[in-house]
Parts: sequence; structure tokens; C-alpha cells
Amino acid sequence: MEGFCTGTRAGWEKYEENPVLGGRYGVCFDICVLEKDGGYRMYFSWRTRKSIAVTDSRDGFSWSEPEICIAPRPTPQGWEDDLNRPAVVYRDGLYHMWYTGQFHPGNADGTSHIFYATSEDGVHFQRKQDDPVLLPEEDWEKSSLMCPDVMWEEEEGLYKMWYSGGEQYEPNAIGYAVSRDGIHWEKAEKNPVFQAEPAHLWERHKAAGCHVVKENGSYLMFYIGYQNEDYAQIGMARSRDGVTGWERHPENPIIAPDPGRWDGEACYKPFVIYDGEKWLLWYNGRQGAVEQIGVAVHRGRGLGFEKSR
Repeated sequence: MEGFCTGTRAGWEKYEENPVLGGRYGVCFDICVLEKDGGYRMYFSWRTRKSIAVTDSRDGFSWSEPEICIAPRPTPQGWEDDLNRPAVVYRDGLYHMWYTGQFHPGNADGTSHIFYATSEDGVHFQRKQDDPVLLPEEDWEKSSLMCPDVMWEEEEGLYKMWYSGGEQYEPNAIGYAVSRDGIHWEKAEKNPVFQAEPAHLWERHKAAGCHVVKENGSYLMFYIGYQNEDYAQIGMARSRDGVTGWERHPENPIIAPDPGRWDGEACYKPFVIYDGEKWLLWYNGRQGAVEQIGVAVHRGRGLGFEKSR
């Protein structure tokens, strides 16, 4: 495909037996993974059920039978016709989940908002309030806020959220907000804090759907870059404060579609964990209308940012 990146770069390798989740379960996408009891727990969007599901794994490759952990509910506003794109933080004996509730997903009149729920066992979640904790208010956010990614910063006593805003089908850019309690959020004054770079062909259209981790005193962002509305790839960037001065990886995109395979048209929504020997990067790939979840591996801790200096 002339002008389009394919495969992997910067030391990343796709797992040969991808996808690791999908198939008979239908469309599975947009993941969040926690380390649990020497293994992993994944929360993901289960489109055929319009719900968020949970599954466990010992190695990050083979996953248990999924179970719905939070499902749509009728509301006068229609806020939660479809639930997806979860972010989960385990803190003080409680699982905290922020997720996207969508009204008429994919339609011109559709909207997306971010909601909050908690659970003691990480499987059965209860909403903390009926209303969303974040909704589109700024011009750049248009009709939709989605794809929350949340970390707890113990030293600052803050939840930090990177979220995507803009169009309903695929959001346009990434915003940032902070909260003391997970319910009341303050958005950054200079949002969006990360957006498409027109000079880079692979992400000239949009940048969204990120996951952020702290590594060696910096914030690393793994994000979706859209070459056009339908062709998406995964890149990396880093920042000293997680808000300003983002430096893109010199070998972006690090994960791109492989034509004719399960992820042949798009690679979306990365989530990473370093297990002491290697990085595991879960993502959802699309071929046609089918999205499934796969994993890529990077051995060793260094991710190659030193090459840009």
C-alpha cells in the first residue's frame, strides 16, 4: 500500500497467534489491563453486548471466558445506549472505573460522555451517580468525550485523566483533566494537550485514544494516529509533565496494519505493561467491520527515545 506504513518498528513484534481475543465472541476492542495475582485482568468493550466485560489471563496471551461487568441502562437522556472504552484503577481496596456512555453511537446526532463506577471485586460494578463526570463543553470537544485513560498519582493525591474529544465516530484530539475524588474533574486550560501532526503523513488526520504510563521521570503516551478516518496506526510520545512538550518517537508509527490479516485496516487503542523483562502492548485491530484484540511485545526496557537526542 503505497504511502501507508505496515507491520512494526522500533523493536516491537506482533504475537504470531494474534488475535488473542475476539473470534466467537464477536467484536472486542478498546482495552484496559491490570496486573492481578501474578497475571492480568483485562477490561474491554464488547460490542455485541453493548457492554464492558472482564477476562483474566496468566500470561497476557490466553484469556478466560469473558463476563459482563457493567451493562447499558435506560435513562431519559439516552446517555448509555452503548458502554465502551473503560479505564480502571485499583486503589485502597476498590476498583475505580471510568467509561464511555454513548447515545446513538455512529449517528450524526450521537453524543459520548464519561461516567464513573466502582467495584469491590473488580467484576461487579456499581455507578456512583447517574450523571456523567465529564461531558463535552469546549468547542474542540464537539459532541463527544470518550476513551478515558486514568492514573493515580500518590504524591500529588490526584487522579490524572487523558481523554479524547471531538467527532462521535473517531475523536480528534486528546485532552487532560485532574480530580481529587474521581468525580469532580478540572480540565486543563490549554486543552487539547495533544493533537495530530499534519507534517507526519501517518497521523496527519487525527490523534486520539491514548494510554499513558510513567517511566524514568517522564510520561510515555501510546496513542492512535489516523492517516485518514479509516486507516489508523499506533505511535509513542513522551513529556516531562504529561501535558506539555510532547516529543514523538523517532520511529513512529511503532505498530501498523498488516494488509490482508486480522488487523489489516487499522490498529487502535494501545495499552502497555512492563513485566520486568518485556513490554506487552495490547491493541485492537480491524479488518472490515470486525475488531479483535491482539498483543505486541518489546523485549528490554529501553524504547528507543535516546535515538532522537
